[in-house]
Amino acid sequence: MQIRINEQVTTIRDGQTVTQLAQQLRPGADVLILNGFPAPAETVLKDGDELFLIKRGEIPTPDELESLMMARHTPGIHARLKAACVGIAGLGGLGSAVATALARIGVGRLILADFDLVEPSNLNRQQYFVDQLGMPKVEAMAATLRRVNPYLQLTTHRVLLDPDNLPVIFAPCSVVIEAFDRAEMKAMLVDTIMERLPDAALIAASGVAGYGNNNSIQTRRLNKRLYLVGDGSSEAAPGNGLMAPRVGIAACQQANQAVRLILGEEQ
Repeated sequence: MQIRINEQVTTIRDGQTVTQLAQQLRPGADVLILNGFPAPAETVLKDGDELFLIKRGEIPTPDELESLMMARHTPGIHARLKAACVGIAGLGGLGSAVATALARIGVGRLILADFDLVEPSNLNRQQYFVDQLGMPKVEAMAATLRRVNPYLQLTTHRVLLDPDNLPVIFAPCSVVIEAFDRAEMKAMLVDTIMERLPDAALIAASGVAGYGNNNSIQTRRLNKRLYLVGDGSSEAAPGNGLMAPRVGIAACQQANQAVRLILGEEQ
């Protein structure tokens, strides 16, 4: 019968266990992941299984690294994620966290757009570091993402998005993430995507400020192509600032909704 071992199709004998194969193919492997979950050593393998054999402390070859990064995925989804292209408009608290999550999960291409620089007040919620202060956000984010996932294809645009350049920049994307702070920019992006990129889904955000109820951050489908994440009311204002935990909840909902759309889950 055939299974996949570290993403390679391999023929094995009926009745072989996870431990037997590990001893045969990678002596010393101490992380044994079967179909996305750590497997008991005595587990008998079945036709079509996906097995990853990892040795803690060992640096894998470049050919192996990408497959081992995705070992905890649900089987069968990595190829679909790798083929996807997602655009992220704005690289602040939402966009930088969305980009990091999608890079870690193995989305193949990200198109990033932001005109701003990293400054000290960003560090309370955005995925940057002190040594990146003063850098353009697109450059700082690209450097971080390449450390996370060297196989990621990145296209960056240091630009102020408008109705003219936005459809060109995000033309390759099946999903676009709106991650702006200003209401007028949010409205511009939604209108432009809906009118000018008819094949793209859009995941916007509204109401993520403060430290309110976790469960009030929700993802709603507004129409066939438009999704909205947030509580719809807690905008940033004097006395209601933007903070990493709640912004992070919303960003991860945006990222997860992007993954769902890539995998055909539209509801």
